[in-house]
Amino acid sequence: MTPSPASPLPIVLLPVGADDDALDACLGALDAGTPDGTRVWLADDAQAGPRGLAIIERWLTRTRLQADYTRRPRMLGEVAHVDQMLAACGNSDVVLLAPDAQPLPGWLQQLSACLARDAAIATATPWCNAGESAAWPRLGEVAAPPQDAERTAQACAAMPPLHPELPAAVAHAVAIRGSARQRVGGLDASSYGSWYAALIDLSLRLAGLGWRNVLCETAFVARGGEGRPADGDMDTLNARWPAWSPRLATFLMGDPLRAPRERLAALYAAIDSPERQRDLFP
Repeated sequence: MTPSPASPLPIVLLPVGADDDALDACLGALDAGTPDGTRVWLADDAQAGPRGLAIIERWLTRTRLQADYTRRPRMLGEVAHVDQMLAACGNSDVVLLAPDAQPLPGWLQQLSACLARDAAIATATPWCNAGESAAWPRLGEVAAPPQDAERTAQACAAMPPLHPELPAAVAHAVAIRGSARQRVGGLDASSYGSWYAALIDLSLRLAGLGWRNVLCETAFVARGGEGRPADGDMDTLNARWPAWSPRLATFLMGDPLRAPRERLAALYAAIDSPERQRDLFP
């Protein structure tokens, strides 16, 4: 899965889930909001059922993206599955997308540009309506997905690309610099049962070596709800990283992203939506 010189954008990695409706919506949004020819890898850890397989087969025949699909004969486990996906990409930059996420137009170009702006950035997380520390319009709350995807994407693209620090990357979508990931090694599949927790652990290891985990405020990826840790994952995280919970609490209480969220809301309000334009010009 090494990108060709003609494809500078990161490889999109999509671990296939068992929710057929979410998968269908994700693939539709991926097609609509991603440049033609982008490399996409759908990797199925024996999750998709008959309807999911039919959705994938139909999508593969019509997508404009350069897509591949692989399926394991038996389930390996979420973290080990994602770790092997990342390892297969070597030092290539990737964007890992949650199977129930819906990327908005321009998302991948913006994440790629974010990585290019600062060689110290290891992970870049876009805004999300259910993005925890990267949530918009309200910090730490789950809002409904944006009703006007084009308008939201335009507002994000108009944001100044300052890329402030996050406590850790968030699992709805994350761009990962391949060279940084290789420096810290793979995901810890023996300690964590969820990609949600394994990503936090990866982020903290990256930060420990001086890399940055940032918000890409020029991109947005929607999601139906927040990710969840597996049983015991948070206990393991807190034991290994005792400063993690206090750091997250300080971030949530101090709200250092209040100004960028308000700026995005103002930009969104200033853009005429297509619906409003149709009302004005019937």
